[in-house]
Amino acid sequence: MAHSAAITSAPSYSLTALSFTTTYSSPSAIFLAKPSWNPKMLHLRSRPPVRAAVSIEKETPEAHRPDTFLRESDDQAHSSSSSSSVRARFEKMIREAQDTVCTALEAADGGANFKEDVWSRPGGGGGISRVLQDGAVWEKAGVNVSVVYGVMPPEAYRAAKAAASPDEKPGPIPFFAAGISSVLHPKNPFAPTLHFNYRYFETDAPKDAPGAPRQWWFGGGTDLTPAYIFEEDVKHFHSTQKKACDKFNPDFYPRFKKWCDDYFYIKHRGERRGLGGIFFDDLNDYDQEMLLSFATECANSVIPAYIPIIERRKDLPFTEQQKAWQQLRRGRYVEFNLVYDRGTTFGLKTGGRIESILVSLPLTARWEYDHKPEEGSEEWKLLDACINPKEWV
Repeated sequence: MAHSAAITSAPSYSLTALSFTTTYSSPSAIFLAKPSWNPKMLHLRSRPPVRAAVSIEKETPEAHRPDTFLRESDDQAHSSSSSSSVRARFEKMIREAQDTVCTALEAADGGANFKEDVWSRPGGGGGISRVLQDGAVWEKAGVNVSVVYGVMPPEAYRAAKAAASPDEKPGPIPFFAAGISSVLHPKNPFAPTLHFNYRYFETDAPKDAPGAPRQWWFGGGTDLTPAYIFEEDVKHFHSTQKKACDKFNPDFYPRFKKWCDDYFYIKHRGERRGLGGIFFDDLNDYDQEMLLSFATECANSVIPAYIPIIERRKDLPFTEQQKAWQQLRRGRYVEFNLVYDRGTTFGLKTGGRIESILVSLPLTARWEYDHKPEEGSEEWKLLDACINPKEWV
């Protein structure tokens, strides 16, 4: 796989990038922030509430990919207890997944290559961002990985952790986050957009509460956003997600499918972003080793779930009206990511690299005043499925 080495600036949830979906690296942005902590903030209790200021270590462009982005002390601390820690094994998994996905996407495109940025931060961590734009098949495809150490202000913690109570007022939270986040926008309106994001997150004891237990969780998912419904495509996609889930727990697919439908809901539109898939977050109620294997299986299922659909649809002829409908649906994609996606909001609140946080956005999108598809049309069928989620398998 040929990756151009234009290293200009460092690029990302969700944490998807990441998107910390999402990110998260997203779902869409991958945790790329490393805020610093100012202890003076804790002594301003007699003054009106002050929004925590976040300063970010400057990313350093790197000419070569390092073997690991883990801090040396972190790597050494875990090397004696096992061949590699959960942190190290998760990093290895997401970097292998990035290579596999990018190779498959370049092969499907037939000519275009990813531009790659490698970056690090002085305090530890770093990432690899790859973007392919204006190819034969892909309008825009981004596949980012990141490993991040940081201290997040309370509002960022609440954005990152879905279950956090709005009344919680923790002090600054040291955290570790690693993830892969990708959004793939094809040119052909009959070829669906895909998003996937898998991440691992740990918090250490707050500085004002030494000895507090470490928290960890996994999150992620893969979801499909077509402009037109081909039932065989959607059934194939959902069947692949179910197969991955069923290897670990038969309850996972129905649980995470509903979670996906609920999460990607555009409240102000009363509709979902797409036709769903699986989504999970704050997952730590199972064995850690099992969840690491589950996240790995899900990441490895991306290509078999998606590339066969692309091969069937990428060369179909289409009209200007069908392209316009795709761009209208991409407008919905933009609305969800900027308004609701936790990965994007996490990245923006912690000052992450803006190019990576917003890599999920398509090159083109469209908004028309009061647009309503004709009832019974193919466009109407898609909108109906976004309003009323279906069981595809």
